[in-house]
Amino acid sequence: MPEETPATATALEVSASAPGPVSIWLRSQGFEHEALPADHLGVEVLGIEADGLTFVATALKAAGFDYLQCQGGYDEGPGGRLVSFYHLVKLAPLADQLGQTGALPAGQRPEEVRLKVFLERHGTLTIPSLYGLFRGADWQERETFDMFGIVYEGHPHPKRLLMPEDWKGWPLRKDYVQPDFYEMQDAY
Repeated sequence: MPEETPATATALEVSASAPGPVSIWLRSQGFEHEALPADHLGVEVLGIEADGLTFVATALKAAGFDYLQCQGGYDEGPGGRLVSFYHLVKLAPLADQLGQTGALPAGQRPEEVRLKVFLERHGTLTIPSLYGLFRGADWQERETFDMFGIVYEGHPHPKRLLMPEDWKGWPLRKDYVQPDFYEMQDAY
């Protein structure tokens, strides 16, 4: 029996689950993805390959997921992968209902889906930017680049957002080693 490493343990934890309505629709349209377990709020989660992200996001936007609520990244831990995620929401149906009735029924939530792109830590950390589809991805993708080193190809402003331009490393990675000393450069 092969020895279980942190990377294989993580892969086992993120196993496929029963497809939800968005997953079923995407498959019917010919888009490859992996249905992952829903999150703690019941939001459907889909694993997407980096080279298919733009196509899937474009299809979802055309299907009404018109709002990028959140984009971010995280590190699965030592030996694990880096993840870039996108949380998309359908707001237009709720806005239409609000315009017709003046109120929303209590407890009604918008339809949501979360896309995740898994990247091998020591592989190519480049995925396409969704800035062209969702302008709100601008600073969010820059922050993910700044903290994790994931490069968003096609982003119009691909530079650090929070850290100084000459900062070495990616501070939110689990394998980051904090420098003993950082000298601020004179900006004048």
